[in-house]
Amino acid sequence: MPTIRKSQKDLPPISKKRIDEIKAIPDEKIDYSDIPELDDEFWQNAEWVEADKTLPLTIRVKESVLDYFKAGGKGYQTRINAVLESYVRAKTGSDPSQPSR
Repeated sequence: MPTIRKSQKDLPPISKKRIDEIKAIPDEKIDYSDIPELDDEFWQNAEWVEADKTLPLTIRVKESVLDYFKAGGKGYQTRINAVLESYVRAKTGSDPSQPSR
């Protein structure tokens, strides 16, 4: 299953008033009933996954391509990387950000 990444800007806006209300809730009043306990079995089957590191790279791209990605604002390099990852996934059938087994 591919990793889905979300950033703060992907979330719906939340008012300062609502943030203050949430911060005021004492821990003992928070309902955790829909979150399963992480028992010993979970940890026995858990695997450490190292994040795929990024490397600095200089490449030549068409100005129009760079302009397109930059027009989306901050994070344009991350978006370019996501497109490249998607291409590799389509060509290889595997997620390039996950270690090979």
